Amino acid sequence: MPVRPIRLFGDPVLRSPASPVTRFGDDLRALVRDLLDSVDLPGRAGVAAPQIGVGLRVFSYNVDGELGYVINPELVELSEEIQDDHEGCLSVPDLWFPTRRAARAVVRGVDLRNEPVTVSGEGLLARCLQHETDHLDGLLYLDRLDQETRKAALRQARRSDWFLGSTSRP
Repeated sequence: MPVRPIRLFGDPVLRSPASPVTRFGDDLRALVRDLLDSVDLPGRAGVAAPQIGVGLRVFSYNVDGELGYVINPELVELSEEIQDDHEGCLSVPDLWFPTRRAARAVVRGVDLRNEPVTVSGEGLLARCLQHETDHLDGLLYLDRLDQETRKAALRQARRSDWFLGSTSRP
């Protein structure tokens, strides 16, 4: 399947909560293949279905050689320990800001057979699990920034050549 274009900040699909998956058939298999192909490029840690224009609760991840997906994911555990590293997003290209996230995260969902799966991670994988779940809830990492940093980020986004121009990029 093809690598799907990434929807950019400003596209309404990124601000709409995704619907739970209820049908486990060929269309879902094709979506998961597209998500896995779309995340399996250099510099990509995760891709959520809304980022490729599909309003369903599915995301893929590719962190430290671990490639996978989760359908209907829910964050079920977040550590009290915090990481405050720079974070970016394919839907907000070339902008990176310090973003507070739990240092460890656990997501539960299902696979293509509707069988339970659990993914847990620390560091970058924990950040990815939280970031992609946010996408499914209609949130962007910009929403997690403190007020002053968020204002600066939005100013930079509005001045970017991609803002309000193209609605997607490969």
